[in-house]
Amino acid sequence: MLDDGMKAQLKAYLENLRTPIELVAHTDDQPKSRELVDLLEDIVAASPKVTLTVSSGGERVPSFDIVRSGSPEVAVTFAGLPMGHEFTSLVLALLWVGGHPPKVETEVIEQVKALDIDGELRFETYFSLSCQNCPDVVQALSLMSVLNPKIKHVAIDGALFKDEVEQRQVMAVPTILLNGQPFGQGRMGLEQILAKLDTGAQSREAEKISAKSEFDVLVVGGGPAGASAAIYAARKGIRTGVVAERFGGQVLDTMDIENFISVPHTEGPKLATALEQHVKDYEVDIMNLQTATQLIPATTPGGLIEVKLQSGASVKSRTVILSTGARWRNMNVPGETEYKNKGVAYCPHCDGPLFKGKRVAVIGGGNSGVEAAIDLAGIVAEVTLLEFAAELRADAVLQRKLYSLPNVKVLTNAQTTEVKGDGSKVTGLSYKDRLHDVTHDIELEGIFVQIGLVPNTEWLKGTLALSKHGEVDVNAKGETSLPGVFAAGDCTTVPYKQIIIAMGEGSKASLSAFDHLIRSTAPADVIAA
Repeated sequence: MLDDGMKAQLKAYLENLRTPIELVAHTDDQPKSRELVDLLEDIVAASPKVTLTVSSGGERVPSFDIVRSGSPEVAVTFAGLPMGHEFTSLVLALLWVGGHPPKVETEVIEQVKALDIDGELRFETYFSLSCQNCPDVVQALSLMSVLNPKIKHVAIDGALFKDEVEQRQVMAVPTILLNGQPFGQGRMGLEQILAKLDTGAQSREAEKISAKSEFDVLVVGGGPAGASAAIYAARKGIRTGVVAERFGGQVLDTMDIENFISVPHTEGPKLATALEQHVKDYEVDIMNLQTATQLIPATTPGGLIEVKLQSGASVKSRTVILSTGARWRNMNVPGETEYKNKGVAYCPHCDGPLFKGKRVAVIGGGNSGVEAAIDLAGIVAEVTLLEFAAELRADAVLQRKLYSLPNVKVLTNAQTTEVKGDGSKVTGLSYKDRLHDVTHDIELEGIFVQIGLVPNTEWLKGTLALSKHGEVDVNAKGETSLPGVFAAGDCTTVPYKQIIIAMGEGSKASLSAFDHLIRSTAPADVIAA
């Protein structure tokens, strides 16, 4: 099942097992069960501390449990074969059940262990092997099930258990159920899940944040621009803080990155992890899961700027760098909100496998839209791409590939006007032919929206200068219309929204903030010799 390279890596990892573990497989006579047994046999061969038991039948087949020998309450379950993006989740689960300590802050571990649980929490996570967002959820819940015996978790490959997915109307991954009821959708880390379970955590964290002394530089946003700004500020030896909803920003939702100079290929989540670790190498105060809601300018030249947070906390700083990034643009048509995650999706890599053999539409003819249509064409029965303009805007090489695919139809001058459904899922869409002013209906099961980005700046309206598109207006030094406030990345008027540009702009804004600090704190009565 595993190639020689993967076997060698697995063997090296499993040398960290501290206690024996047992793999319990639930199989039948189908090919996927045979593949699962082959995978588990490779794991057994990699360590003398791992044993395998194969049984017939079970709640889900094929599936397997990873159980700590002598402590059956410590277990993690996978339904399906956790390969692709989930192979790392498998390796980590083996290590954690086997007693290897997780790389998580002690405070968070103790919070998981101390959860006040009435009865038992049974989590089920539906994932797809091509989803880059799913491993965060799978790993977080797997770790929680190892740390707290009252928490159970099974990770389910939605593409393999199609009947179950249809019955439960799972149309986006990751989808999390708690005791059979919806708990969450989309990327969630350990801290986010804990915040939903531990209702007092937010207020406690807000109190801690409000009690912090003022910063020299406060970065709002944890994407590439924010990470770069934080590193450049910290290297100057000044007190630096970062407020972020989720560290990594939109990079977390990016599949393949092939234009990051000197790195031929990487993936968004991997880059986001590296960014956060690089920032943590310095003395930077990272405040995660915090959403900024108000910016209050300094009342005097060189005074403190205040940033209020949704949690109720307030942070003050001598300078602020805004790097709040952007998010996927919505179509803003009837039915879109109602059927979001019920057929309306925004990540073809994550959710595409759930639409295998079905009819889907892609909205948008730029690079993202055409790439999505190409990827989906290999999975679904039929793809219809709708572009508002008269021509596609994607690169020529992508268009050539798109038009070569037999199950793709391209409609230009097409304005999507409505998402249609039966109350529980998408059944089609309506679009207007802009040339002839005629409305048409298309029957389908999925709609993937790929029409660009919207800057996360609504909370700044009326406080500083924004462009007509809502971007923060900055000059060549990253300065905004407010003294002491700088901005960088996709939330600004800087053209070409690229990771490498955001990083450069973040470092520039940080250097400008440092220069501002030097000038605004220099004693007025000192004359240079």
